[in-house]
Amino acid sequence: MHSYFQKQNNAAPLALFRFAFGFMLCWGIVRFWLNGWIDLLYIQPKYFFSYYGFEFVRPFGNYTYLLFAICGLSALMVALGFLYRLATIILFLSFTYIELIDKSTYLNHYYFVSLLCLVLIFLPAHVMFSVDAYMDKKLLAQRIPSWCLDVVKLLVCLLYFYAGLAKLNSDWLLHALPLKIWLPARSDLPLIGFFFQYEWVAYFFSWVGCIYDLSIPFLLWNRRTRPFAYLAVVVFHVLTSILFPIGMFPYIMMVTALIFFSAHFNEKILLNLATFLRLPSSFLQPKEAYRFSKTTHSMLIAFFAFFLTFQLCFPFRYLMYPGELFWTEEGYRFSWRVMLMEKAGMAEFTVRDAKGKFKIVNNDDFLSDLQEKMMATQPDMILQYAHILRDFYRQHGFESPQVYVDSYVSLNGRLGQALIDPSVDLAREKESFWHKTWILPFNDEIKGL
Repeated sequence: MHSYFQKQNNAAPLALFRFAFGFMLCWGIVRFWLNGWIDLLYIQPKYFFSYYGFEFVRPFGNYTYLLFAICGLSALMVALGFLYRLATIILFLSFTYIELIDKSTYLNHYYFVSLLCLVLIFLPAHVMFSVDAYMDKKLLAQRIPSWCLDVVKLLVCLLYFYAGLAKLNSDWLLHALPLKIWLPARSDLPLIGFFFQYEWVAYFFSWVGCIYDLSIPFLLWNRRTRPFAYLAVVVFHVLTSILFPIGMFPYIMMVTALIFFSAHFNEKILLNLATFLRLPSSFLQPKEAYRFSKTTHSMLIAFFAFFLTFQLCFPFRYLMYPGELFWTEEGYRFSWRVMLMEKAGMAEFTVRDAKGKFKIVNNDDFLSDLQEKMMATQPDMILQYAHILRDFYRQHGFESPQVYVDSYVSLNGRLGQALIDPSVDLAREKESFWHKTWILPFNDEIKGL
């Protein structure tokens, strides 16, 4: 281990990753802004579903545009390597804050981006091909500790491999669900759309997707199979970007996978960029090596050992909860379970008090379409919404309001069944990390991890 942590490697792969990752995030923020999603998702809604323990995270009204501007600007600064340390900290804080505002917008790949931003804070990704290195020649270096590259690689491998493990379940492999539901809806696509009408295509995509996720980390890491693996990465993510609305994630994964290639390959790309930008070649081919101080080096190794161990263990917290994970979703988020289920449901809330007041709630009066759709199938969001209703009706003449819900959910095309015990007063239930006993049992079984 001591020998490993003393190894040095060319800084080009990390520098190119920083450059491409920063520009991708910057463009993602611009795209989000231009499509009007800031207003739609963070300004128009009356209420927001915060994460447990992060209730203080709230949008800032029209100033939310400023938050996105700060996030986009910091992403651009990271790409350019300008005031790199400050920019990465601001990028991590602003991007993560945005993603914590509302559970309705949760996506696994947003979590992945937040983790990458956190990792970049501690890595010397600005010692090559950066404004900082151009302005301060003492910073310019060609070699960095090898583990700085491996941390990013391991995080990418973790995402893929855990996504593959999550696909080892009976719905995905034996019944081609939910792809059997989703793919026919894309049969209108030119050239390839007619294929999606055939059931065997859903099974083919399910098995190939599982094999891809489980094997691609090893194929990318191996020098001999890397070119073919990267071709598979490009084909896979281009296809997913066409079929599913998952934003910039496919493109982020394509540029991130370049970090697995040799230093010579990444350095050649940077040299071409430098030529285009008319930068001196000496700017990219210094002789110095970047070294942390002994104390900093030890602290960073300890931090990343804890960080990676946590990332290895955290996705398995669902094992502490009873019941079917896809049904209760206790421990589902932040576990690299990517596009594994199709849930549709409805939730009708009734508010009562001791004096006989009675109200059947119109959810449209409180929630956006997206919020209502996500809330109706997720127990913790149902509880949060019940508390929103409790507080609202308490202020409008209900004394100690009671909130009940009739909720029916269909999981992966099954017949709908009640999700929440309708006899439980959700106004009295409290959010916690403990199992929610008022979630009704799933009347089927999904075998696997």
